Amino acid sequence: MIIRKLFKFENAHIVRGCSTRRCSENLHGHSYKVEVLLESNYLDHGQMVYDFGLTKLYIKEMIDAFDHGITLWSDDDPEYITAMKAYSKRWVELPVSPSAEQFSRVIYLIVERILSCTQMQNGERDVRLHSVIVHETETGYAQGFGEDAHSELMGKIMLEKIRFSEQIASEWSDKGLWGKLLARESLVNPKRV
Repeated sequence: MIIRKLFKFENAHIVRGCSTRRCSENLHGHSYKVEVLLESNYLDHGQMVYDFGLTKLYIKEMIDAFDHGITLWSDDDPEYITAMKAYSKRWVELPVSPSAEQFSRVIYLIVERILSCTQMQNGERDVRLHSVIVHETETGYAQGFGEDAHSELMGKIMLEKIRFSEQIASEWSDKGLWGKLLARESLVNPKRV
């Protein structure tokens, strides 16, 4: 069975090297919608694949990290990166260009890591990430699957190369959340939310 949870965030970026000049030469923003699709062949004690209330914890916090910020590509012009960080307290630096396709891959890897680190408390079993859909506009989206997220052909993404600004990290309920995820430390779901 597959369930879907929708998240939203506002973000600005430049996608260097794309065909559209407006997109590749100008800072611009989008109202992103992110669909996280989870699957399992089992149901928990509440007869659910995964309680939607639980997705509002670590998954939502990590997706919210992109909200009202700018996403930068670490291979962009160093002057541009420095200027954006100087004038924005909320930034995320990625090792890939922040296209919808790459956002779907990055978010897939983050949610996958969250699920692999989470100790379930209510009988959830074999909960897996099916895919992530990132809507950049009302008419365009990218859907990423596990094989895409881990694809060497599309360029390997190492979570360790993703950087979040201090302001973003200070807003997490667990200030060390990103470090815990990188170290694959255990996250314990609460019994009640």
